[in-house]
Order: sequence, then structure tokens, then C-alpha cells
Amino acid sequence: MHELSICSSIAKIVNRSANGRPVRTIHLQVGQLRQIVPETLVYCWGLVTADTVLDGSILEVDRIAAVVTCQSCGQIREVGAHPNFSCTGCGGTHVEVTSGEEFLITTLDLAEVQEHG
Repeated sequence: MHELSICSSIAKIVNRSANGRPVRTIHLQVGQLRQIVPETLVYCWGLVTADTVLDGSILEVDRIAAVVTCQSCGQIREVGAHPNFSCTGCGGTHVEVTSGEEFLITTLDLAEVQEHG
């Protein structure tokens, strides 16, 4: 379950980026070809952040479909649940992956810092 170590890395990045401000939600883009199970990632986030400053924050995962472009005929298509990297238009195998390899923290939703005094 490599999602656990991925969550640890995300937590380090988020803590550094938040600079001490409370974090509500972490938005991620995860490509279909990354071999990461979003549900497992969300579960592991709860384990990694328990009893830390990120406890209670939410990991929101936006799954990005894998898309290929045929270099021979120009057809663009999603590869689907069972990736087939040949072109369905011309049968060619010279395709370029144009999306689906993303792994990116896109935004952080931060809570308002309360002033005391």
C-alpha cells in the first residue's frame, strides 16, 4: 500500500505550504495511469494525519482520465478502464499519452486564523 507513503509526502508538502495556517481541504489531481487508488489514498490520509495539525482535513481527489493521441491519424480518445494504447481509428500503435499521468496538489483550502486579544 504505497498510498501511505504518498500521504506522508503530501502531508509534508501541505505543512510547508500552509505555513502554520489551519488546513481544511487538500485538492489533488491524480491521473488514471498513476496506479493510485483514490479511496485508499483518502483512507491513508486519515491515518497519516491523526493527532497532527492536519487532523480533520479532507483530501479531495480529482481523478484524471487517461487520454491518448494517435501520431499517425490524429485521433484523440480516452483509453477507458482497461487501457489499450493502440489507435481505434487506424489501428496504429504510435500514440502519445496526453493526460492521465498527473499527480498534483492543485489547491489548499485554509481556515481563517482567529486573532486573540
